[in-house]
Amino acid sequence: MDLSLDPRARRLLRTLISQHIRDGEPVGSRTLARSSGLDVSPATIRNIMADLEEIGLVAAPHASAGRIPTAQGYRVFVDSLLQVKPVQEAEVSQMRANLAAGAGTQALLSNTSELLSAMSQFVGVVTVPQRGQFAFRHIDFVALDAQRVLVILVFTDNEVQNRIITPRRAYTPSELEQTANFLNAHFAGRSLHEIRATLLRDLRDTRSEMERLLSAAVELSEQALGEPGQDDMLLAGQTRLMGVQELSDLDRLRELFEAFARKREILQLLERTIHAQGVRVFIGEETGLAPLDGCTVVTAPYGANGRVLGVLGVIGPTRMAYERVIPMVQATADLLGAALNPETPAP
Repeated sequence: MDLSLDPRARRLLRTLISQHIRDGEPVGSRTLARSSGLDVSPATIRNIMADLEEIGLVAAPHASAGRIPTAQGYRVFVDSLLQVKPVQEAEVSQMRANLAAGAGTQALLSNTSELLSAMSQFVGVVTVPQRGQFAFRHIDFVALDAQRVLVILVFTDNEVQNRIITPRRAYTPSELEQTANFLNAHFAGRSLHEIRATLLRDLRDTRSEMERLLSAAVELSEQALGEPGQDDMLLAGQTRLMGVQELSDLDRLRELFEAFARKREILQLLERTIHAQGVRVFIGEETGLAPLDGCTVVTAPYGANGRVLGVLGVIGPTRMAYERVIPMVQATADLLGAALNPETPAP
């Protein structure tokens, strides 16, 4: 597709898309003549519109109607015509208050998906990092009965998890206390994967009085420090799409909600952007997912301590206020990263 549009065509395309995003209606030549600020006749505008239609950037939904942008038209708009509006300081302050440092990671991520949905009025989405990416700070073991042990795990991101494990043998309260003291003294600040690997290596290499303690630490840690079942992705605001004019077809909505329920395909789409620099925008069929053909997905990676932990974003109709949603998604990623890494000054 030849996208070397002349300045008049670019201005008319930008005007048409901005008008359509605002009103949701096909845009006619007379409206474009009034809104574009170009000193050209409606006939000239109709000719330019016909050229834009021929190269697939706009379409006429009805024979006598004006034009609406296609997915390719939105792509040109986002890539080269969009004038992004910075997020207002009042909005940033509100976002920062909703993503305050100190809460556990799960609460922060849940707040983030809700915040993205509320601010965009579409679907907010956040992928959940594996717990093994966070270092552990403290562990306690409490015997519940002869078979079960309660594990209380505190991580460096302030997340607290309670897990119930069933060891192969019964442990006395003294043994549990000794094991917890040993793990806290030697492994605080290290990742779960590193702890398990080190314990197994030390047990293999030692033949001393430490063997009994290491054996207990290995067995309890294998269950206590394993990856529990968890959500891969948090979604908020799916029902907001039911009020979107372009997605009002019941069959389309059903397919969309089934994709949300499965999560797998959407999660794979988000994970494609985990190493992206800044915001990525997928429009219509660019998502590679048939249920999202009429949607746009705006994503940005988030992280802490120099590591990428996941991806967040907004899923909405192709007719969305890109100039507002794109900077909002980036600002949310920055604020979430700051909340997960409180030593770094917040943006």
